[in-house]
Amino acid sequence: MVKALTSLAFVLASIGFAMAQTAPPNVVKELAPSGTLRAALNFGNTVLAQRDPAGGAPRGVSADLARELAKRLGVPIAYVGFDAAGKVFEALERNEWDIAFLAIDPARATGIDFTPPYVVIEGAYMVPVESPLKTNEDVDRAGVRIVVGGNSAYDLYLKRTIKHATLVRSAGGATAPIEMFLKEKTEAVAGVKQPLVAYAKTDPKVRMIEGRFMEINQAMGTPKGRPAGVAYLRGFIEEMKASGFVARALAASGQTDAAVAPPAK
Repeated sequence: MVKALTSLAFVLASIGFAMAQTAPPNVVKELAPSGTLRAALNFGNTVLAQRDPAGGAPRGVSADLARELAKRLGVPIAYVGFDAAGKVFEALERNEWDIAFLAIDPARATGIDFTPPYVVIEGAYMVPVESPLKTNEDVDRAGVRIVVGGNSAYDLYLKRTIKHATLVRSAGGATAPIEMFLKEKTEAVAGVKQPLVAYAKTDPKVRMIEGRFMEINQAMGTPKGRPAGVAYLRGFIEEMKASGFVARALAASGQTDAAVAPPAK
């Protein structure tokens, strides 16, 4: 029995070693120039990343992808945690991370090269239960204040598309927009659909507007100037989707409402 377990351990170690060798040296140098893969995680988006209450390794599809990538690069991993996507992007200027998990957006693409999306989630509105606003189109009216998380994907999108309503930006983590919406008694709050739906189930004074106002394409990104690295990441993400890795990671973290992105065209 001991011999069998020893043999199994050797096989698993060999597999791990082989996987670690799959990334060419120039890719490793670009994606982990310090010898450690620094992975930025946005804990403000609980669909993608969750802290371990016991203080262990982060959970969620983003953390799982980062671990798998580090294994293939053959380097240790260091997680760099943030409570909002905007703060992840701001940290780019300070060279605080090597890879990040963010929604694809033209404003962010000025400094980040993105892979195709690995998960598609929805941006939605929550309003007071007695609000006259019934559809997503209704929200873009003069006099309507929409609370958004500052520099979030939906903030960047609404800044380009809203014509009449006013955007009110909150700072802080995942719950900050909802807290501001309730405190300031604004007409709507925008955000990732799943956390809003979860809150609406607990508060009879609010309701969701049906449907979505945008699709949020979540991708892996790396700072510009790493051509071999981003090319490797693009292939890596496509493999992770096709193999079922992304779907399993979402299910394992309880995020069954999120959709795996389709294959890149």
